[in-house]
Amino acid sequence: MSRISTLALCAALALATAACGETPGERALTGGATGAGGGALVGAAAGNPWAGAIVGGLGGAAVGAATTPRRYYY
Repeated sequence: MSRISTLALCAALALATAACGETPGERALTGGATGAGGGALVGAAAGNPWAGAIVGGLGGAAVGAATTPRRYYY
C-alpha cells in the first residue's frame, strides 16, 4: 500500500469513529481509538509508533470523555 492510500484510509477511519457515542465511556473509547491511530502515524514519522499510539490514545480518550454532550431534562 502506498503512503498516500494508507493516510487516506486512516483519515477515513478516524472520521468514521469521531464523535461516536452518547455516554462518556463510549466517547472515551472512540476518542482513544482515533487518538491511538493518529498518534501511531505521527509516532511512525518521528521514529516510535508505539509511544505515539499510547500518547495519542490517552489524549483522545480524555478529549472524547470531556466533550460528551450534556443532556438537559426539562
